[in-house]
Amino acid sequence: MDEHSRRPVFLDLTRIHFPVTAVLSIGHRIAGVVLFLAVPFATWLLQRSLGGPDEYQAAAEFLNGGLVRALSILLLWLAAHHFYAGLRYLLIDLDLGVEARAARRSAWAVIAAALATLFLGVWIW
Repeated sequence: MDEHSRRPVFLDLTRIHFPVTAVLSIGHRIAGVVLFLAVPFATWLLQRSLGGPDEYQAAAEFLNGGLVRALSILLLWLAAHHFYAGLRYLLIDLDLGVEARAARRSAWAVIAAALATLFLGVWIW
């Protein structure tokens, strides 16, 4: 009976602080799902842009819209995050950076690289 009395009555997820490696893993999965769901939209936009000069102009004007531009920036960040995290996981599969300290450093490096790519992409655009 004493063993069960120490168990939490409810689990408040807002009070749980995940390590950076867990946050990176969750973000990698979310980024992959969102990028997968964006494939039909990107295919439609590519098909429209290849329809001729008028269709290309319409697609370019569509991309210059405020909401679509914001979504494009979000997709850029998600793609960068997913790419760098995927490289990190490939290195972990090769037993590089498996130790806790190295894993935390590489997780922070992935976050920094994704943010740097985002800022560079926004600056170029």
